[in-house]
Amino acid sequence: MTNQIIFVTGNPHKVAEAVAICAPRGITIVQNDCGYPELQDDDVARVAAYGAEHVVNRLDCAVIVEDTGLYIDALNGFPGPYAAYVYDTIGNAGILTLMRDTGGNDERRATFRSIIGYCKPGMTAITFEGTVTGRIAYEERGAGGFGYDPIFEIDGVAFASMGDDAKNKVSHRAKSFEKFAEWFIRHGKA
Repeated sequence: MTNQIIFVTGNPHKVAEAVAICAPRGITIVQNDCGYPELQDDDVARVAAYGAEHVVNRLDCAVIVEDTGLYIDALNGFPGPYAAYVYDTIGNAGILTLMRDTGGNDERRATFRSIIGYCKPGMTAITFEGTVTGRIAYEERGAGGFGYDPIFEIDGVAFASMGDDAKNKVSHRAKSFEKFAEWFIRHGKA
């Protein structure tokens, strides 16, 4: 039995967040950037499970993948599971433009969902979800983080302004990795 897990992602920021959560629990995260086809689906959990099952069949070892959705209330849940594509296409500036006429905190409410898909040979993928609700800021702030971090804030503080340690105490990804790590230590050792 080993406490090493392959994390299939091309995003080094996600790997750093995973290591920060998992390493203190004795789980070694090893990045593999082999990629996988992303299922186009409105459910982030199905996307993550599909990715994990695809990768385990190719690598023939225990793997995790992570998929994130950003659900903005004023935009009827957009961009949802298409958050990465939307970020690559219009970026934070585009989201802020879409929300230009959106007013108070309730209208700017947004939820991040992070889903970890875990799979090992011979099993069906299982998923672990972490969520955090905050709001979309009126402008980009902070120099840290990545992706939507400069416009997603909790209690008036953007993820990009928090620093890694503070972000890892409240973020959606930290919560999903904590759930995964707790389960993996008890049940999932590869």
